[in-house]
Amino acid sequence: MSPTERALAKPRLPLAILCDFDDTTAVENVAEILVSRFGGDGWLDLREQFRRGRLTLRQYQEAAFSLVKAGHADMVELVKEKATLRPCFKELHIYCRKHDIPLAVVSNGLDFYVQALLEREGLSGVSCYTVVTRLSSNGMEFAYPYARERCSDFGNCKCEVLERYRSQGYRVLYVGDGRSDFCVASAADLVFARSDLARFCGAYGIDHVPFRDFGDVLTAVKKLAGEALDD
Repeated sequence: MSPTERALAKPRLPLAILCDFDDTTAVENVAEILVSRFGGDGWLDLREQFRRGRLTLRQYQEAAFSLVKAGHADMVELVKEKATLRPCFKELHIYCRKHDIPLAVVSNGLDFYVQALLEREGLSGVSCYTVVTRLSSNGMEFAYPYARERCSDFGNCKCEVLERYRSQGYRVLYVGDGRSDFCVASAADLVFARSDLARFCGAYGIDHVPFRDFGDVLTAVKKLAGEALDD
């Protein structure tokens, strides 16, 4: 029995879909597009420290963006020029909107660059749970509205967002690729995984569907919703 078939066997609650952003909804790591253009060379050392476990994601991100010497408009312009939406995300959004399935971006990325790509693609109405930023005379300031004290290394806690949807009676599908998705993948009803997240799910026996783009997600969602909804 496939992961999708096992998900079909669960109680038929309405669906909600939560998607990571960098390297998932966006093909690229959009944060790295920005810091590589505007942050000089220092961010590379910070990234290496993060990869070696010497910095948390939150520490790495805040330190890297503290090096950025660019205004909001220049950063937004670069995102709209260079970032790419993963194929079929828009088609998934259209299907979900037609069938009243909540679709949201859940990310430890920064609000302005997530919104910039979605806005360029005509998707500014997609719900986003991100790090909130503000540019001030002291540089970029960060706020974490979905954080938990016991889960602060990544900034926001993606499980916090998942539990909000589950408390409203949804089966939660999660789409992701990396380390910040490990915990939430363990809690989701069905996981669509690539890269590090796929390897994690395989190592720990977590049901998951490998995906290349959101066409794979849409195919599975149609199966899960098909008994109750018209295609």
